[in-house]
Amino acid sequence: MSKINNFGIIGGDKRQVAMAESIAADGYNVYVSGIDKINFYNGVVKCNISELLSKSEYIILPLPATKDNVTINAPYSNEKIYLNNQLAKELKEKIMFCGMKSKLIKTSKYWNEALIYDYFERSEFSIKNAIPTAEGAIEIAMREYPSTIHGSNCLVAGFGRIGKVLSNMLKGMGANVTVSARKNEDLTWIELAGYKSIKTSEIYKTKNYDIIFNTIPSMIFDAHVLALSAESSLVIDLASLPGGVDFEAAQRLGIKSIQALSLPGKVAPKAAGEIIKTTIYNIIEEEFE
Repeated sequence: MSKINNFGIIGGDKRQVAMAESIAADGYNVYVSGIDKINFYNGVVKCNISELLSKSEYIILPLPATKDNVTINAPYSNEKIYLNNQLAKELKEKIMFCGMKSKLIKTSKYWNEALIYDYFERSEFSIKNAIPTAEGAIEIAMREYPSTIHGSNCLVAGFGRIGKVLSNMLKGMGANVTVSARKNEDLTWIELAGYKSIKTSEIYKTKNYDIIFNTIPSMIFDAHVLALSAESSLVIDLASLPGGVDFEAAQRLGIKSIQALSLPGKVAPKAAGEIIKTTIYNIIEEEFE
């Protein structure tokens, strides 16, 4: 990392705030723009985008880089930062890092000329991010479910990174955990880990779950499955958009359902910021040193 001098951070939520302060604490110069409403420590310098671009070698955009495909995701900015062709022209001369690159590059043809690394797609990001996501899901469950997690019957749909971490945490809290998967190999691993297993396509055949956690980003819990399996359940959808729960059907059926997006940034922004920082450091070391 000895070749790194200056980082510029544009927009973002509390994750980017924590990341900026952490990078500055590592001894690097950090300039931020579009985070006007936050008071920074550790020598982070606020400036306008023009000044930031003149002083920064590496540019970090938030996760997601944009929510509306028009402006940078910047909830703490005093004004909107538009993703127009002019900004894209200026940024394409820099080395850039962002979350969900596919959304960003739709906003201007000039992004195709830029060197952009998507930290959201990195495996170390996904693995580490599963921990605050699982903790956030359990926090929601503890707040919304009227009894204890201990002794509750929980279904975790999906045995990916989040599913693995969440199932382990729930088991450690004394819950009765059932986990779904598509592949027979995963079902075997689920059983070896001490959980009950069920094929995802057969969830509709079971019921009596107190809490259902969905981690699968496709429509698993449609009206039919909800009616058969979640009549008395609290349903928490952790999957990225478009999600895996039909919330209109859940409301119609009287099933309490919660869409829990971006949990790391909400429940553990400091840890989430560290994860983003470490991932970006790894990319720089791999690509430029």
